[in-house]
Amino acid sequence: MKVATAEFLHSAHHRNQFPRDGIPEVAFVGRSNVGKSSLLNRLLNRKGLARTGSTPGRTRAVNYFLINGKLYFVDLPGYGFAKAPRVERRRWAELMDEYFGRPQAPQMLLVQLVDGKVGATRLDVEALAYFQSLGLLPLIVATKIDKVPRTRQPRALTAIRQRLGTAPGEMIVPFSAVTGEGVQQLWRGISDFLERRRHPATSESLNQVGMK
Repeated sequence: MKVATAEFLHSAHHRNQFPRDGIPEVAFVGRSNVGKSSLLNRLLNRKGLARTGSTPGRTRAVNYFLINGKLYFVDLPGYGFAKAPRVERRRWAELMDEYFGRPQAPQMLLVQLVDGKVGATRLDVEALAYFQSLGLLPLIVATKIDKVPRTRQPRALTAIRQRLGTAPGEMIVPFSAVTGEGVQQLWRGISDFLERRRHPATSESLNQVGMK
């Protein structure tokens, strides 16, 4: 998919600020400091479109980016390790519940990011269980894969799969914002999702995009 335009639309802090225009959504979620903003910037080939920084938990709202005027990329608040007061962390959790509780939530593509070097943590496992309880099957992306020696990458991906309990046939995309590895593979997953949106009768489920 060629990205002709990519622009920040707005930050939603309440459910009444979520768009209701029927435009498809690809939502990105992961543990704080997993490299979500770097992934978005690399995927869109735009420097600085999504904010990056060394302090975990900087995404404190549901941030919408409009791609080619017909697709939303949604940057969701990271889970865990956010340096913020407890009441604010509770509000983030409530906002996530509001986002995933929308009637149109099952119609989106959810991309869950896992640190390829650290591996899947308890928080990643708990988050995946939460998503699955909502009927969502996220496309798993292992970020920062360039920090793992190439000879150890297959083992690292297998460990992530085993920790998350994903089926052998489910795709895990190794991704590097530094080298660009995984960019085309992730875009293929997104394009497949959009094709299934256009032809829902030919798909068993919109959320099966992560399956080979």
